[in-house]
Amino acid sequence: MSVRINLAVITLVVASLTGSAACAQDKHDRFDAYVVLGSGGRAIARVITSEAQCPGIRIDGQLAPMSERAAPALEPQRPTHSSVSDSKPSDFPVRTCEYLVPKNASSASVNGQVLPLPPKEIRRIVVIGDTGCRLNSADHAWQACHDVKQYPFSRIAELAARWHPDIVVHVGDYLYRENPCPKDQPGCTGSPWGYGADSWQADFFDPARPLLRAAPWIVVRGNHESCNRAGQGWWRFLAPLPLVAGQDCNVAANDNIGDFSDAYAVPLGDHAQMIVLDTSRTANKAFAQDDPRAVAYRKLYRQLDQLSMLADDNFIVNHQPILGFSSEPVHGRITMLPGNVGLQSVWHPLNPHLFPDKIDVLLSGHVHVWEQIGFANDYPSQFVAGFSGTQEDIVPMPKRLPDEATPAIGAQVAHFSSWVDGFGYMTLERTGDKDWEVGIWNTDGKRVNTCHIHGKTSFCDVPQVHSST
Repeated sequence: MSVRINLAVITLVVASLTGSAACAQDKHDRFDAYVVLGSGGRAIARVITSEAQCPGIRIDGQLAPMSERAAPALEPQRPTHSSVSDSKPSDFPVRTCEYLVPKNASSASVNGQVLPLPPKEIRRIVVIGDTGCRLNSADHAWQACHDVKQYPFSRIAELAARWHPDIVVHVGDYLYRENPCPKDQPGCTGSPWGYGADSWQADFFDPARPLLRAAPWIVVRGNHESCNRAGQGWWRFLAPLPLVAGQDCNVAANDNIGDFSDAYAVPLGDHAQMIVLDTSRTANKAFAQDDPRAVAYRKLYRQLDQLSMLADDNFIVNHQPILGFSSEPVHGRITMLPGNVGLQSVWHPLNPHLFPDKIDVLLSGHVHVWEQIGFANDYPSQFVAGFSGTQEDIVPMPKRLPDEATPAIGAQVAHFSSWVDGFGYMTLERTGDKDWEVGIWNTDGKRVNTCHIHGKTSFCDVPQVHSST
């Protein structure tokens, strides 16, 4: 089966200045473009502009009008993840426009900027995740956003763009600048904060620009894009789904609508696809079966099951790793914690193996490390790529996985590797029908590990990688 993928183009023009020379221009002149893929690989072109009307988009040389997705607005302050004293209304002084690109389009541009379109078959993929600069008063976490060594997302975007990917997959968590930088923290002085357009620009669109221009993106929703965080911007700027009143995260009473969306699949060419899941509201504890989240995730499983029948080689792309490990110190030892307990508690009654039979690989973020887990029994391989900019987890993975460690009941670990104490990005290169070579790259552009995927199985050349490698 041959599936041709046509791409979405999203142009974002955000209105706030960051203080750098590159941003020292009038807010009305700001312009950025990038590409996202929606259901079936369909292209959705968007423009976000401070101008009074939507621009046109040129498709195969012909100019077409765009429709308005969201008008400029200062949204009333709503309850958020942050305390009231550390919150403010979300200001979006920009207009979001969109256009559904025809499937047979071969070129697209906006205001003269050529937009990247993919080849018919996707063979080279960059995977990144958890890319924002952490400014969080509850955790007393103040990352040095102005220091490229401590916040290297812009560097990672430049390096990953030079690899010339066909597409980019972001596994979620784009915005971390939630609270104002304290006066005694020079590393983040003057940073925008909150959930409005200026924070989105500083935390995502500005540093990601080289990679946004290099390839189209699959965008995954993380817990930082849930309604009580940056959900408003997620629905305005990134979600490759219709923006529907009540699902826009503007009113807290509607969060049980706004925090969920349907699964969809993006074909990669013959026999392969990525199935994108919105799991932003799951938790690392079991759900009661009548919990609205349990109801939503049972529906999501049914959609996943149906979509998996469309291809032989299936990736799940979601934020929280269902079969990944995290760690915490207990009595002076590093204890391994299992995968996402919330999703496991909902899916295990539907399937003791948690996943439909045709699922081969899981791509996730959330844990601020890179890791790989391959299994001896019938479970898909898990890769975690939450290491692309956000302040790393305080407790790294252990140098050796304990023999008894398992991310889910019944899952028998055969191979484990992680990138210990280091930022970077991951690449996938297709080498056969169900074969992929995985590269793990550091902020010097050096490959620090290579892994191999065949169907559900995976292993890495280096079982454990340290930052000194």
